[in-house]
Amino acid sequence: MTDTRIRLLREEDWDDVVALEERAYAASGLSEGGEALRSRHRASPSTCFVLEHAGGFGGYLLALPYPLFRCPDLSRAESGGGVPASNLHAHDLVIAERARGRGLAHRMLRHLEETGRAAGHRTLSLVAVRGSQVLWTPLGYRARPEIGLPASYGAEAVYMAKPLEAAPADPVPSPSRAEAG
Repeated sequence: MTDTRIRLLREEDWDDVVALEERAYAASGLSEGGEALRSRHRASPSTCFVLEHAGGFGGYLLALPYPLFRCPDLSRAESGGGVPASNLHAHDLVIAERARGRGLAHRMLRHLEETGRAAGHRTLSLVAVRGSQVLWTPLGYRARPEIGLPASYGAEAVYMAKPLEAAPADPVPSPSRAEAG
C-alpha cells in the first residue's frame, strides 16, 4: 500500500474532515459539527490523524486522552487542553467512501495503538454507535453496557474498551560461539 499513508491532521484538512463526518453521521443525528470536531483536535493534536489514500483524502481518526469509562459529549466542544489519562479514547474514525473495504480502518487503529503505547496509555476506549460493536469485538474491545453515556450518542450506543498490551519486543539474537570466540 505505497499509495497510502497516515499523518497528523493539519489545518488544511478540516473541510474534508467536516464534510466526511457530516456524510457519515448527519442522517442518524450523530453529527457534531466543525467546532466540536476541532475542539477534540485541540485537546490532543498528536493523536488525530488523516489517511491519505490514492493521492487524496481517505479518512480521519480523532482520539484524545480521556478518563477510562468516560467519553466526550457529542453536543459539546471540549474545553481547555487534553486531560492527562492512562486511557486514549478513539472518538471518531471515518474512512471515505472511495477507500472503504481495503482494511484501512484497521490500519489506522493499529497506528493509534502504536501511538498510544508510545505515549504510555494503558487502554483504548471508544463508543460504538449504530450497532457497530459487532465490528469492534473481534479487535479486542469489550462492551461495557453498565457505563452510562451522554444522550447525544443515542440509545443504542455502547462504551467499549481494550487493554493496550505492550508491543512485542524484537528478539535479541544471542551471539554464536564463533562470534563470542
